[in-house]
Amino acid sequence: MATAVQDKGAAIVTGASRGIGAAIAKRLASDGYGVIVNYAGNASAADSVVSAITGTGDRAVAVQADVASEGDVAAMFDRAAEMGPVTVLVNNAGIGGQQARVDEQHSDVLARLVQVNVVGPILCAKHAVRAMSTARGGKGGSIVTIASIAAKAPAGANGLHPYEVTKGAMVTFARGLSNEVASEGIRSNSVSPGVIETDLTTPDVRESLGKRAPMGRIGHPDEIAATVSWLVSPEASFVTGTDITVSGGI
Repeated sequence: MATAVQDKGAAIVTGASRGIGAAIAKRLASDGYGVIVNYAGNASAADSVVSAITGTGDRAVAVQADVASEGDVAAMFDRAAEMGPVTVLVNNAGIGGQQARVDEQHSDVLARLVQVNVVGPILCAKHAVRAMSTARGGKGGSIVTIASIAAKAPAGANGLHPYEVTKGAMVTFARGLSNEVASEGIRSNSVSPGVIETDLTTPDVRESLGKRAPMGRIGHPDEIAATVSWLVSPEASFVTGTDITVSGGI
C-alpha cells in the first residue's frame, strides 16, 4: 500500500543508488514525491532502490546522469518533469578523490573531484532554479545540498583534504544561493553529516569513531533522510541559508 498521502511533485536525488542518497530517495517517496533516483554507473543498485520504493506503491524511476555533464543534467530534469513539477532537488552525489597529501595529489583527479563535488551541484541547482522559480512560472521548491562535518572541522591528516575543501564550498554555495532565489519561492539549505554507516564505512571505522562520538555511535542514513525530509517540508518554510549538522555531537 502506498504510504504517500498526496502528490507533491517530483524530487531529484543525485547519487541515490546507495547509502545516504538511497535513504533520502526512499523517505521522500514515502512523503509523497515522485522520485528520480539518479546514479552515475551502478544501474542495478539504482533499480534496487526503485523496486523498494515502487513495491510500497510509491513512485520512482532510475535515471543515469553524470552531474558534471550539463547535457546529462538537463536530460535528467526533462525526465523528472514527466513525473510532475520539480519541487525538490537533493544534491547528494559526490566522490572522495585521491587519499593522499596535497603534495602528492594528481591534477586530473583533483579536476574530476571539483567537477563532481562542486560544479555538479551548481549545474543541478541551475536547472532546479529554472524549474522551480516562481519568476519563471514554477511552483517554488527546496534545494538541499549534502555537505559534510569535514567542512567545519577538516582533519587534513586523513589525506582527503581536497574533498573537505569541496564540501566547504558547498556550504558556502547553499548559503549564497538562498539569497539569490528566496524571493522566487525557493529555499536553499545544506546538511552536514558526521560519520554515517554505509557500505563504505568499515567495521573498524565504525567502532573507533563510534567510541569518539559524544553519543557513542555513528549515524544512520535514515537520520540524514529524516533531516532532509523536514527541510523540504512546510514545517521548515522559514528555514533557508542554513547548514544543519547531523553528527552526534562531533
